[in-house]
Amino acid sequence: MPVRSYQDLEVWQRAVELAIESYRVTRRLPSREMYGLTSQIQRAAVSIPANIAEGHGRASRGDYVRHLTIANGSLRELETHLVLVERLDYAGSTELERARTLVTRVGQMLVALLRRLRK
Repeated sequence: MPVRSYQDLEVWQRAVELAIESYRVTRRLPSREMYGLTSQIQRAAVSIPANIAEGHGRASRGDYVRHLTIANGSLRELETHLVLVERLDYAGSTELERARTLVTRVGQMLVALLRRLRK
């Protein structure tokens, strides 16, 4: 299937799922984390599909690659926040399983897309 829009990209679709799941995770956090981890998780999670979309809409391959690397950086930031959520006992590994699975999948897809674009 040809890619007509960033919304056709599976990596963008999975990144949106990850953002939604990340918001679900933040509902479990204590209210005192509203301006801490909650905000950081939500910002990092939203940044991933947003940068994929923005990069896709840019005029040059170099800009696209740059935005995908920013998305990948936000993905790693989100992954770190999820580690903190578990280590602070705000959520258990079972509660974080879907988010972690999506982090892994989106990461694999971003790396594959970056490789293709850099060739």
